[in-house]
Amino acid sequence: MSDYIIRATAADSQIRAFAATTREIAETARKAHNTSPVVTAALGRLLTAGAMMGVMQKGDDDMLTLQIRCEGPIGGLTVTADARGNVKGYANQPDVMLPPNAKGKLDVGGALGNGLLSVIRDMGLKEPYVGQTALQTGEIAEDLTYYFATSEQVPSSVALGVLMNKENTVRQAGGFIIQLMPFTPDDIIDKLEQKLSTVTSVTALLDAGKTPEEILEELLGDFGLEITEKLPTQFACNCSKERVEKVICSIGRKDLEEMIADNKDIEVNCHFCNTNYTFTVDELKAILKRK
Repeated sequence: MSDYIIRATAADSQIRAFAATTREIAETARKAHNTSPVVTAALGRLLTAGAMMGVMQKGDDDMLTLQIRCEGPIGGLTVTADARGNVKGYANQPDVMLPPNAKGKLDVGGALGNGLLSVIRDMGLKEPYVGQTALQTGEIAEDLTYYFATSEQVPSSVALGVLMNKENTVRQAGGFIIQLMPFTPDDIIDKLEQKLSTVTSVTALLDAGKTPEEILEELLGDFGLEITEKLPTQFACNCSKERVEKVICSIGRKDLEEMIADNKDIEVNCHFCNTNYTFTVDELKAILKRK
């Protein structure tokens, strides 16, 4: 199992935790979208968060979308995840280049700037649940920490990181989400806050060879950590030529006739995985016949 997520509890289930290693997810996204280093870091962080938040969902068919709309040069990010560890995503502008920030790190906050974070949960009801908060730092982990506290009233600590190699491939990626359940005693909260304050960065821990299990052990070992599940996670897009054909079939007859009149093949691109699907004029004629 290469990329995976750990689900755990601690302090007699008063703390719940998720930790993930997601190098392959971030690298797959980098290759698919040919992202610059700062965009790889931003998208990799949001994909990691999406994968962990996806498996928090109760129903097997529930879907989660994390969407950032922002004023920075990246324009926005979109990530969709299911409850089974599948995640996919894209950046509006994949080739943004920025100088490092004051700490000498990739300037994700600068790439995003001011904006809105939306968390959309589709649980098969009439309307999806949508929670929205303003970006706090644009560094994504802090923005999600703020979202959990304000929109879901769940005190949380979110850490996300992507470390790049010199040749701009992904060296490490991963993160954790630690959440407090209602009525957690103050002494446990104080002890946990103290422990979390000692963490340098999640990528430093991964780069030192720590597994998600070991990271949680380091953070929650004193609280009676109990690992309850380990599940694979991967970048996976469910697009196909058949699905794209259904979309073409749903457009108006007049538009379809105009495409055929142009007498040129058309190409449809999937935003999430950047796969192109070509439809010949004859294929378009066959779709029109079925309408």
